[in-house]
Amino acid sequence: MIQTKLCEPATSEPAKIKQAMIDKHIELIADAAGQGAQVCCLQELFYGPYFCAEQDMKWYSMVERVPDGPTIQLMMQQAKKHKMVMVVPVYEEDMTGVYYNTAAVIDADGSYLGKFRKMHLPHCEPGFWEKFYFRPGNLGYPVFDTAVGKVGVYLCYDRHFPEGARCLGLGGAEIVFNPSATVAGLSEYLWKLEQPAHAVANQYFVGAINRPGLEAPWNIGEFYGQSYFCDPRGQFIAQSEKRTETDIVIADMDLDLIRDVRNTWQFFRDRRPETYDAITDL
Repeated sequence: MIQTKLCEPATSEPAKIKQAMIDKHIELIADAAGQGAQVCCLQELFYGPYFCAEQDMKWYSMVERVPDGPTIQLMMQQAKKHKMVMVVPVYEEDMTGVYYNTAAVIDADGSYLGKFRKMHLPHCEPGFWEKFYFRPGNLGYPVFDTAVGKVGVYLCYDRHFPEGARCLGLGGAEIVFNPSATVAGLSEYLWKLEQPAHAVANQYFVGAINRPGLEAPWNIGEFYGQSYFCDPRGQFIAQSEKRTETDIVIADMDLDLIRDVRNTWQFFRDRRPETYDAITDL
C-alpha cells in the first residue's frame, strides 16, 4: 500500500496537482514492485488533495471515465509492466454531472476487472462534504478474482458499516482494501479497531491505507497515515509508523490462513440470516 503526502499545493490548478501526484505515484509504484509487491493499493482520490474539505465546483474538473479515462489506462499499463494487481481510487464521471468516488481493480496482466463505487458518503464537519461531489455507489459489493486471490474494496467511510464488510466476506473476498482519508481527532481511535474487527468477523485479510500529513489551506486535521495490514485473526502483520510522510507498506499474506481460521471459528456456518430481518426493516 502506498500512502502519499500531497506533493503540489492544494491551491494550484487541479490539473497541475493531478499530474504531479500521478508522476509521484509512478515512481512509488515502481519502488513497490521492486520490493516484490504483487498487489498494490493507492490511497483514496490518490491523484489530488482531499478536496471534499470544501465545496467548490472547480474540483469537478478532476473527474474522468473508468476505465476509459487516461489515469486508469495508464495504471493498466503499469500493472502489466510490473505484473502487479492494482487498486486505483479515482474521481469517476459516469455521465455529465453524475460522479462517483470509485476504485478500479486491475489484474496483473493489465486487464481491467471492474470497479467499486463508495457506498456510504459522509457530509459532516470538520470538512467531509462528500455529497457535494459524489453520488452514493450503486454497484454493490463486488469481489474480483485476481492473480493474487479474491480482492474486495471498501472506501474510507464505508468502514463504519459492518454490513458491507460482511457482504464482501460472503462474496468470497480474501483480501479487502480500504483506501481512506481520515483525520486525527475525529476517528483515529477507531482506525485500528474497526477494520481488524471486520477481519475477525469475516475471516479475511484487510489492508487499511490512510493519506499522511496536513493539507492547506483547509487544515481540517492531520491525515495521520499509519497504513497497515491485518490478518484474519485481527493481528497486525505490517504497519507504517509514519503519520505525515509518504510510505510504502508491504506484507506477506498467507491466504491458507483463511482456511485455518474458518475451520476453527465457524462464523459463516453459524450465521442465522433468517433472523436478521430487522436490519432492513428498521
